[in-house]
Amino acid sequence: MIDIKFAYWIPNVSGGLVVSKIPQKTDWTYEYNAQLAQTAEEVGFEYALAQARFIASYGAEYQLEALTTVSALAPVTKKLKLIAAVHPGLWHPGVVAKIGASIDFLSNGRFALNVVSGWFKDEFTIYGEHWLDHDERYRRSEEFIRVLKGLWTEDEFHFKGDFYRINGGWVKPKPINQNPHPEIFQGGNSKAARRMAGRVSDWYFMNGNTIEGVKEQIEEVSALASLEGRKIKFGLNSFIIVRDTEAEAHEVLRDIIAQADVEAVKGFGEAVKQAGSSSREGQGMWANSNFEDLVQYNDGFRSGLIGTADQVADKIRQFYEAGVDLILGGFLHYTDDLPAFGKTVIPIVRELEANRRTDDELVVV
Repeated sequence: MIDIKFAYWIPNVSGGLVVSKIPQKTDWTYEYNAQLAQTAEEVGFEYALAQARFIASYGAEYQLEALTTVSALAPVTKKLKLIAAVHPGLWHPGVVAKIGASIDFLSNGRFALNVVSGWFKDEFTIYGEHWLDHDERYRRSEEFIRVLKGLWTEDEFHFKGDFYRINGGWVKPKPINQNPHPEIFQGGNSKAARRMAGRVSDWYFMNGNTIEGVKEQIEEVSALASLEGRKIKFGLNSFIIVRDTEAEAHEVLRDIIAQADVEAVKGFGEAVKQAGSSSREGQGMWANSNFEDLVQYNDGFRSGLIGTADQVADKIRQFYEAGVDLILGGFLHYTDDLPAFGKTVIPIVRELEANRRTDDELVVV
């Protein structure tokens, strides 16, 4: 059974999802995002992720803050799970626990959180926050998550860590119907990120990658989670281009890269370079990304969801069989491409699911 979930990047920052001067049918405003969210849940998306930015980078000059954005989208949607990204160090976990529980209560259990350990040094230093070494940022994030879980599930929570202290804290109302708390996502490719995911996170987000690269991450993180007596789910970032022919889809990709904002891409590359190389083992986010990969700032082209609806659906099936539980999609023309994906590709994926069930039943008979 292909029980894969679909999410989309909320375009809550300006500039779109590619660092390119190519025209994009999208917008960062609330009015646009409210309508987009309603469309997304109508055509089969289950999750939406608001990214967190505080200062301009790679063209993202204007930003709607993520927690505020999902709280505003909650009353205009009915089914969509709303994921907000937050940075430990810029947020205190006690404050986020209270805000998150409130959004969850108001949305009838549709809040989730993406804990981002941080790669953009300037976002911390402009506010006078100390910039921690790579692995220390993940240690802080792990404590952050442990505090969230404690405050969301215990009536009186005590915690004494290296980064946070909670002295009998509590949150009321508690989050509702989330077994036992809102889902917690995280990203990162380093060993520190993978170990943290195995210990505390519910979901592990992966940058765009090949089938083989995805399998390697899933196998390692699953093994680490198993050592803790846990299971974890996996989401994959993908930039999705679906056109009537494969040639048309790849022509769109070539146009995006040909019109890349070279200065902005290089600036982004410099900003993230330390994220991949500063871990102890030199393995991390963007460590192996080239210029073309960085045009989509989470390596979304590398997942290869580019082609006809049938081709993209089949590639999604392959990722599912490799262990991916959720596809996190970004689009060039959100106005057109997101609803088209929901109306064409998602039904094909579900049809593959139905066909597989039918085949299994025939085998049993």
